[in-house]
Amino acid sequence: MSRPTDVRARQRRRIAEAVWRIAAGQGLDAASMRRIATEAGVSLRAVQYHFDSKHALLVDALRLLHEENERLARARIPYGMTDPRELLRALLDEFLPLDGQRAFALRVFTAYYARSLTDPELAAVFLAAEQPLERLIADIIGAGEAAGITAPGIDREHEADLLVSGAVGLGLDVVHERRSLAGVRKVLDYHLGRIFPTEAVGAVEAVDAAGASGSVGAGLQPPPGPGPGTS
Repeated sequence: MSRPTDVRARQRRRIAEAVWRIAAGQGLDAASMRRIATEAGVSLRAVQYHFDSKHALLVDALRLLHEENERLARARIPYGMTDPRELLRALLDEFLPLDGQRAFALRVFTAYYARSLTDPELAAVFLAAEQPLERLIADIIGAGEAAGITAPGIDREHEADLLVSGAVGLGLDVVHERRSLAGVRKVLDYHLGRIFPTEAVGAVEAVDAAGASGSVGAGLQPPPGPGPGTS
């Protein structure tokens, strides 16, 4: 027998998924409480019971989408990957619409971004001051620096900012069919090649052989699921 808390969580999830579908297909301006209730197949009263305001509903739906993306990203990115370039490559793939789920999530995040431009209360949540993805990418580049496999003189924070903003923008170009996935991946590989030159990347094997691979991958956990609103 399901516990009341489980039933409540499933109902909230069902309503949140309705928000996602409306956001991806029509934008958040179309997401009235009544429209959300209809999309979720529940009564308006049920939506109001679980969420005391539309803002609370939009914020919770965004939080659940972040959690879902993080779960899927952790499943896709091999745990214990020690090559910084390969780890960054796998992480950047999470920004691209490589499958239906990632394309859908990108559309939802874009709808939230558009709404945040005219909704300061939502913007305060969606565009948080913290930049966990940029920090994670900077840390990965820093691990490469410690292993001696990055180009000299790079600024890890600036490179992280460029990679995150570039990957998000390129992913949106694919959604808009302005660019191909293959073309976008070439652009990202070009930038990764600047950070990790080919001659330096070969040093990873030597580092591993010397038993020092922990200096590359230590402390680098599978990343949270990215999206325009996670930075």
